[in-house]
Amino acid sequence: MSVNFRPLADRVLVEPTPAETKTASGIIIPDTAKEKPQEGTVVAVGPGKVDEPTTVKVGDKVLYGKYSGTELKFEGKDYLIVKEGDLLGIITS
Repeated sequence: MSVNFRPLADRVLVEPTPAETKTASGIIIPDTAKEKPQEGTVVAVGPGKVDEPTTVKVGDKVLYGKYSGTELKFEGKDYLIVKEGDLLGIITS
């Protein structure tokens, strides 16, 4: 996945995982009741700070705080710009 966007410093561009539309039992969740996703895939990474290189890389699945980052729409998709320090962790499989 390639995006024509490069974050600055220690910022990371994350594509949020789409919110669930159904519960495990099959009940459809209306748009007004959907939870904001807290998981996503790293799409672009800044170079880091002089003394602190970034530790995440493109393609990593990450968790972030519910209210962290700045939402933006770029090339028709929704993204989130987050400081690397605001990421809670990398999901490993």
